[in-house]
Amino acid sequence: MLNANAARAGSKESALSSLQQLVTFELFGEVFALPILDVREIIRPTAITPVPQAPGFVEGVINLRGQIIPVVDLRKRFGMSAENSTDDTRIVVVELGNGIVIGLIVDAVREVERIPTDTITPPPALVAGSVGAEYIKGISNHEDKMIVHIDMRKVFNTDEISALEKSS
Repeated sequence: MLNANAARAGSKESALSSLQQLVTFELFGEVFALPILDVREIIRPTAITPVPQAPGFVEGVINLRGQIIPVVDLRKRFGMSAENSTDDTRIVVVELGNGIVIGLIVDAVREVERIPTDTITPPPALVAGSVGAEYIKGISNHEDKMIVHIDMRKVFNTDEISALEKSS
């Protein structure tokens, strides 16, 4: 009996390990996702201090409990036009690794989703060759929603990451 319970527990663990927890958000009417482990917190927009000579997609910096964090408008970073903030606009604070923390302005945060890993497919060849495709980790269709999975470590090149570090 003990072995049967252990086997059931093991199968539950393997089923859970095949799920990815993702924070989903909206940008220009589409749904995007980031791994929940990359997201430090989600905050309402606050006063952003502009930084002279920062890249065009950097809105400025915020002081988040004593830490100065550069804030990036993801619309601008992806080559789209900026939008005015709404009640749904949020700043998703993410950690890029190496201690680099930035805020991402998004149109709205939706929810945390658990998506089976095997439902995430590479982007189609037509998308893979387009501008910005290097940021896309994969695409999934979950509960009748198309979700674009973003690789934040590829959204910024090394020069841009250096500029973001200098901003903070």
